[in-house]
Amino acid sequence: MSLVPDPIASPSAYQQLLLAALGDDDPAVAQATTPATFRALVKEAGAHLRFRPEPTEWSVLECIDHVVDGELVVSTRYRWILAEETPDIVGYDQDLWVARLHAGEDPDTLLLLFEALRRSNLELWARTPLEGRVRFGRHRERGEESYDLTFRMAAGHDRVHLEQARRALALARAKG
Repeated sequence: MSLVPDPIASPSAYQQLLLAALGDDDPAVAQATTPATFRALVKEAGAHLRFRPEPTEWSVLECIDHVVDGELVVSTRYRWILAEETPDIVGYDQDLWVARLHAGEDPDTLLLLFEALRRSNLELWARTPLEGRVRFGRHRERGEESYDLTFRMAAGHDRVHLEQARRALALARAKG
């Protein structure tokens, strides 16, 4: 389970948390570093990769599962926003996705998918002119969100869940 505000119950708090995690940093630069950071974290976690600090908190691997799910979802959101007129942006239950879609998944396979999606999304961002970045969709819980805002939130999302994964690893090590 994520330790961030519920995106449905507190959409504004969720959005602000992600944007604050990014701060004034370039979202493309921030996102470009995440795949290598996750690979290093998987290696560092070793036997602690699947350790849950509490029964309701995610392990290092589950944090990565969630970010990969998020990348898959945001990949389609970017494309809907850029290609269609004010598309409907659907939310998803992050806890159900992590619990039901990743049991026994190999971390390397997961990271290969993430790296491919992230590379494609960064290339899409780089070739989209500024006037395309202001296009928006209507998120069912949060209202209008532009491509630019969605891209910046994704960068903050990486940082929030990387920190959560690092906390899970630190707690795993402390518990032995």
